Amino acid sequence: MSDVISKLPAASNHHADTASHGAAYAFRRAMNALYWSGAVFSCLALVLISAIIPWAVYTRYILNSAASWPEPLAVLLTIAVTFIGAANCYRQRIHMNMTVGTNLLPPHARVVAAFISELLMAAVALFMVIWGMKLVMATWGNSVDEFPWLSVGITYMPIPVSGAMMFLFVVERLTIGPPPQDGSDAHIPLD
Repeated sequence: MSDVISKLPAASNHHADTASHGAAYAFRRAMNALYWSGAVFSCLALVLISAIIPWAVYTRYILNSAASWPEPLAVLLTIAVTFIGAANCYRQRIHMNMTVGTNLLPPHARVVAAFISELLMAAVALFMVIWGMKLVMATWGNSVDEFPWLSVGITYMPIPVSGAMMFLFVVERLTIGPPPQDGSDAHIPLD
């Protein structure tokens, strides 16, 4: 499917105009920065989860005095990793997808199907941004029981953030094409 996406019209591949090329380069750099920010955040969250869970086990079974905060914090971090990681996986096309039906289509129909798929993904991403922000705002005044200083709205923030990331990645794919898959990024599978 990634070869079909690369056949979609892309501004940077077809215009010799230096201004549009410079804008495409700047946009690609911004999307790379967004991707790597999400990757670093997710990695740090995974490290924290890996430290928190053993602490919870230690306090419960060794000290016989279970701490109340490790499990809820691990759950909150897991939610953040899931949503931000999903956006990053979408950009690199390392998520689960079904291509059996589209692979049976003629080449032109595959390009159309890929375009429709990107538009549907943009719709899902916008849904996540709009309704996710409504959820954040509706729960902003509530606090998490184990962390009275933490707003419930903040715990839902990964939903609209992930949606915004995915939407930007769709725009990237439809305007300047998919990120390069030349092997310079260890997270990009080579075909």
